[in-house]
Amino acid sequence: MPRLRREAVLDLYILGLSLFLLVSPWIFGFGTPDARVDIWTVSAAIAVLPSMALLSFAAWEARSNLLLGVWLIVSPWLLGFAHTRAMHFSIGVGAAIAFLAALELWLLREQRERSQVGADTT
Repeated sequence: MPRLRREAVLDLYILGLSLFLLVSPWIFGFGTPDARVDIWTVSAAIAVLPSMALLSFAAWEARSNLLLGVWLIVSPWLLGFAHTRAMHFSIGVGAAIAFLAALELWLLREQRERSQVGADTT
């Protein structure tokens, strides 16, 4: 079995958050169709990206998760479901996903810099 990257645990957290977001309209009964469609669509896209990253990582997947997390934060106002229950889930989960994706990108940059410093000294 291939060894997972150290940052792969962040992909698992993002996957878990996206699956929670995917089922939240059914569990909590979001009323507006715009909110349901937005949350289902974005959470499905977010669920696919960490799954792909676990198999074969590319930095664009983490960047895409960061952008989708930011979209979840701003979408209640852009799509007109602000001040609803769905807004709170969208913002909360979006902020968590954006944070985890940014953390993954930062860790990758740190790892790349450490490997360059190690290569420069040899």
